[in-house]
Amino acid sequence: MKKIFLALMLLGEILMAATIKHFETDGVQVPVILEQDKRLPLVTMQLVFTNSGTIADTKAGLAKLGAKMIGEGTKKLGSSAFAEALEAKAIHISASVGKETFVIEMSCLKEELENALGFLEMLLADPNLSEDVLKKVKKTTIGSLSRKENDYDYVASNALKALLFAGTPLQNPASGTIESVESITLADIKSFLETHLVRSRLIVALGGDVELEAIEKRLRTVVHTLEKGEKSEVANFKANAHAKENILKRETEQAYIYFGAPFAMQDDSKEQYKAKVAAFILGAGGFGSRMMEEIRVKRGLAYSAYARIDISKSSSYFNGYLQTKIESLEEAQTTVKAVIAEFVTNGVTQEELDQTKKFLLGSEPLRVETMSQRLNRAFMEFYKGQEAGFALKELELIQALPLEELNDFIKTHTEINDLSFAIVTK
Repeated sequence: MKKIFLALMLLGEILMAATIKHFETDGVQVPVILEQDKRLPLVTMQLVFTNSGTIADTKAGLAKLGAKMIGEGTKKLGSSAFAEALEAKAIHISASVGKETFVIEMSCLKEELENALGFLEMLLADPNLSEDVLKKVKKTTIGSLSRKENDYDYVASNALKALLFAGTPLQNPASGTIESVESITLADIKSFLETHLVRSRLIVALGGDVELEAIEKRLRTVVHTLEKGEKSEVANFKANAHAKENILKRETEQAYIYFGAPFAMQDDSKEQYKAKVAAFILGAGGFGSRMMEEIRVKRGLAYSAYARIDISKSSSYFNGYLQTKIESLEEAQTTVKAVIAEFVTNGVTQEELDQTKKFLLGSEPLRVETMSQRLNRAFMEFYKGQEAGFALKELELIQALPLEELNDFIKTHTEINDLSFAIVTK
């Protein structure tokens, strides 16, 4: 263990090169997270708009549909010509949406960076927002949603979110429903993009063979294409604390069991590392986890069983899933409840803790192999208000975590026993 940790410290000195800088444009301080990697002549940049993901939907699926509209090029060139112009210079520009963020990503060869920034500026100034384009993206989205009606993992997962977060934006499927997508208008799209794609919500993540000083003036021009707008904080929604159950009947040969409960922790809690260790032992660690051991190995009820803790600015909850035979549904559901109850009551063993420490510390190099991984980590540290290099400091805390302290922590989180179930069965 000591050798592993010394290797990690050396790795940290080599890789934790991310720096945080700012530049000003019309009174707005725009943060820039820079992760340099000069091994290849490549540059990637993300414009990340906070509190602008699916959590900001006024109609389910609005943010994702907006991202697809951004992906249709400029109004002047149109979708095909814009895509061909990018392809000719090996430039990639795309838009995507998370729960809390709207992201426009650009990547290119270093020698094409000026051209890439030019295309990005064109896109921000003149997105292809028209009725014809909206009709096209709505058609493909509705087609995708129609196909997902027979994806019972998707159905059960969305049903669980509806139970846990009823009455909040988190209850809706990220891609929306057929009905909600059909109801979205071009005015809805324009209003969403005008409100959320603004400088006041922007964080720039820049990585690769690039110096900020060399492109700061050009980058400021690109960013100035956006309106100043208003910054807003991410709302936090509590998961339902009362056990509920939704059983959906479908033509299926398997039962799909999704379960979840509140997890009482804020995204800035200093005890998140304990939650990470606890979740790994209970169900996030794959083979060897309690869920897999009790449900697959001992009882043969499922090929796999998984559980994790999801902590973000907008929510904090415990969730998991498994598939089982129709006739084993009741036994599997009872076993899930029993495994979690025993975990909360008695905690973990020293052997489980030791194995988890070895895995989390030993696998760390795999989580920072690429520049993209390191840039994403640096962004998340900044976004959560953590100091640069926090991930390695968290590993130090994990390495030093005593069994008694972890078990005391687990025993305080009895709320994960308040399980809601969304089940698809025959």
